Amino acid sequence: MFMHDKKLLQDVKVEKPNPQYAVLLQEQLGGPNGELKAGLQYISQSFRIKDKAIKDLFLDIGSEEFSHMEMVAQTINLLNGHDVDASKVPAGEIETHTLGGLSPMLVNSSGAPWTANYVNVTGDLPADLLSNIAAEQRAKVVYEYLHRQINDKYVRQTIDFLLNREEAHNALFREALNQVQNQGSNKDFGITEDSKLYFDLSTPGQNFRPPQPTPPSFNNPRQQ
Repeated sequence: MFMHDKKLLQDVKVEKPNPQYAVLLQEQLGGPNGELKAGLQYISQSFRIKDKAIKDLFLDIGSEEFSHMEMVAQTINLLNGHDVDASKVPAGEIETHTLGGLSPMLVNSSGAPWTANYVNVTGDLPADLLSNIAAEQRAKVVYEYLHRQINDKYVRQTIDFLLNREEAHNALFREALNQVQNQGSNKDFGITEDSKLYFDLSTPGQNFRPPQPTPPSFNNPRQQ
């Protein structure tokens, strides 16, 4: 059951309208690394999780992602201002000025609509956790790029908050992954020595037929 609290997770505001930057922020609303993708991915993955604590973790973080989506949408709304004027958005997403009446739409910064293809669900807990860790990492990267391109102190405060929450989610998923090391695809399915070999295919002059495997190492003299 979901309940809507009219108070945002954190209040958002802007110094002044900035329709062009609103376009950039659309990426975290309707893009492949955005808040809608994260919320639906974590909640969809939760349905078959048997571990109650981890299931609750997925549901809690997924629910919080929807609150992030609300913050992003409200920031976009404020940045768009009050005047429909596509000339203020010379590149990228202009649908909000031509179709949505300035409403934050479920599209990315180029105007491509959100798709369920962004959501990864395997039914395997370790695989889903790794996918979620990567999703949080990518979201952090996008927020960092967005932070660099705006001087509005209030928008930066919102991005700082969201970026730090993504870091918290990342840490929680990593902790959960440590608890499922012998489950699902992390089980030993009769792995042989072949899984522990490294084929050196990068050293010039080597002409192995087939390549001669060596134990993996990142202390190889050729790399120093």
